[in-house]
Amino acid sequence: MYVRHPLIREETVEARLYQEVIVGSASKANTLVVAPTALGKTVIAIMLAAHRLERFPGSKILMVSTTRPLVNQHAASFRAFLNLDGGEVSAFTGHSPPEERLELWSKSRVICATPQVVENDLISGRYPLSDVSLLVFDEAHRATGDYPYAFIAQGYLKVARNPLVLALTASPGGDEAKIREVCQALAIENIEVRTERDRDVRSYIKGIEIEWVRVDLPEPFLNIKRNLERVMKDRLSSLKALGFLTSSDVRIPKRDLLILRERLQGEVAKEPNPDLYMGLKAVAAAITLSHATELLETQGLETLRRYFEKLQKATSKATRGLLAEKEFIRAVRLTENLAQEMHHPKLEALVGIAAREGGGRMIVFSQYRDSAQKTVERLNTLEGVRAVRFVGQSSREDDKGLSQKEQLEILEKFRQGDYNVLVATSVAEEGLDIPKVDLVVFYEPIPSEIRSIQRRGRTGRSRAGRVVVLIAKGTRDEAFYWSGVRKEKRMREVLEGLKRGLARPEKAEGQKRLQEFEAPEMELKVIVDSRELSSSVARELLGHGVLSKPQRLEVGDYILSDRVGVERKTVEDFLQSVIDGRLMEQIKALKESFPRPVLLLEGEGLYSKRDIHPNAVRGALAAVAIDFGVPVIWSRDEKETAAILALIAKREAGEGREARVRGEKRAASLEEVQEFIVAGLPNINVTLARRLLEEFGSPQGVFDAKEEELVRVKGIGEKTAAEIRRVLGGKYEGK
Repeated sequence: MYVRHPLIREETVEARLYQEVIVGSASKANTLVVAPTALGKTVIAIMLAAHRLERFPGSKILMVSTTRPLVNQHAASFRAFLNLDGGEVSAFTGHSPPEERLELWSKSRVICATPQVVENDLISGRYPLSDVSLLVFDEAHRATGDYPYAFIAQGYLKVARNPLVLALTASPGGDEAKIREVCQALAIENIEVRTERDRDVRSYIKGIEIEWVRVDLPEPFLNIKRNLERVMKDRLSSLKALGFLTSSDVRIPKRDLLILRERLQGEVAKEPNPDLYMGLKAVAAAITLSHATELLETQGLETLRRYFEKLQKATSKATRGLLAEKEFIRAVRLTENLAQEMHHPKLEALVGIAAREGGGRMIVFSQYRDSAQKTVERLNTLEGVRAVRFVGQSSREDDKGLSQKEQLEILEKFRQGDYNVLVATSVAEEGLDIPKVDLVVFYEPIPSEIRSIQRRGRTGRSRAGRVVVLIAKGTRDEAFYWSGVRKEKRMREVLEGLKRGLARPEKAEGQKRLQEFEAPEMELKVIVDSRELSSSVARELLGHGVLSKPQRLEVGDYILSDRVGVERKTVEDFLQSVIDGRLMEQIKALKESFPRPVLLLEGEGLYSKRDIHPNAVRGALAAVAIDFGVPVIWSRDEKETAAILALIAKREAGEGREARVRGEKRAASLEEVQEFIVAGLPNINVTLARRLLEEFGSPQGVFDAKEEELVRVKGIGEKTAAEIRRVLGGKYEGK
């Protein structure tokens, strides 16, 4: 039995009662749908899209997804299921030029896009969302912090005539505060939860069998661990003696150490003292030791050896202190001697599993790339196994990432059977279409309920699936596993509680919500370096009524007028630029390029974030302000940065000064070039430049005008006229 709808192609969408119930509920209020991958969340989005397009003819559907492959996958699904012309469904990614997106937007009825593209287009004012009758957020658990989802949702709900939000996720997490943050960010009013155990779902789920394989760490591993723990005990005892910890138990979670480091950094910034510096050094060493122990227990000696290699190249005081410790050096030497001949027992267990599978299709999830590489090499020694490593795009010193094109090629070969084992890092957990997997292996448990659910969702789609979790006894593996189990249970409890607590609005479908938000009038534009769009400053500027025109800038990050250029630096970037010598070159270029240059320094912890003497930092600030005459403005965060930039831009606009890049290769028109030239005269803004050109007909006419002729122009006083004549008629002496 299939869904019958004028906008859904016949016999393409199977009629499932639970999907129809969810669509009916989601049509009445902004809804978060939480369901495993196999339950067809994309089909729910397509069914609701068809309903909205029929109800609001001429409207559009916008679906945002986290990656380009996922965007293209969703666009293909809409084309396959909806009764629309192929050209009415478009995919917007970073590969789509802005001009092309603007044209496609006008003629498309369904647009699938990455959030970064939509965010940048909204910041630049390329197209409105007023005609969008349904906004779908895939992988909705991402709607926290600075991720663009919240910004897009807020912008949509401000302007849409018939707004409706559908948010989709396999798991929003087990932390109640984060789930509430997601719901608030996306204006969620209703929650629909489905699991494999629900009565209306069971017949569509093939089931997943979970098996736990436990292994013992060999004695050489335990010997290395004991050496690391002795050094760890010493650092924790120091922290306890200083009053920063209440216990020196070496089983302290790494997360607690990271929280302690952040607290100590904050205290150092307020009132530095020797105890705080000693504490920071000790906690940094403890974090390093905790991570090394985790690699040993969960990954093996080769991964630990590579980590030790990196530490021996490091220059921090905490690391140098560790490298002087006898027990630490012993752990390093033991690891180096054994790494080539001794594998983690989980790897041998995995080899046995793969051999028993007899060439079946499987995914092995590994937290670390080094382990993934070692796993591929070992598995490919087995008859019938054709394994390939599948990692993300980022590259490291000796480890090149995979481009999205390469990722898609590997997935296609996996789909066709050229490979039958995918050894993947977290990149394969979310979104990508990897069908018909018989077995999923967790090389290590993970304490994240979101990632655990996503991993399991890779099997059990078209037939019964299996999951094997490898666990090293008495190690962090066990702690991580039970942490994930508790978080999953907590997630379900929180969702049920929120579902009961969310008020269902008694509103007619399509009625406008969040009327209290008024869209600011976008009249003011500033020029923003396109690399700055990764921060939230540009989107915050939009809230101040300032549109950002992205452009690759050679000098500065923000051009607020024809004379004001701003170099924005976070505290971390400022300190790094002092270390590598970039700062003075950048400030010199800024000074030479803009009559009114500004350095905007953002953040806190200037004297505590890096191992730099405070006098070096003060000297750099003094050089910027005194030697170059560039004022330094401070801001707490990106929000305050945007407020400062907007204030300056509006102040400049009030004086008739428009944002413009001096020295652009090509201006939009002859008039703009002429205005630009005249506006370079002393005390002349764009408004006065236009008046002068209207009076004298050309830049040449302005340059030839006498003082008494200049003062006849409104806004030009005697002093300004005299200064113009002095500059134009004065002899150039050179340097």
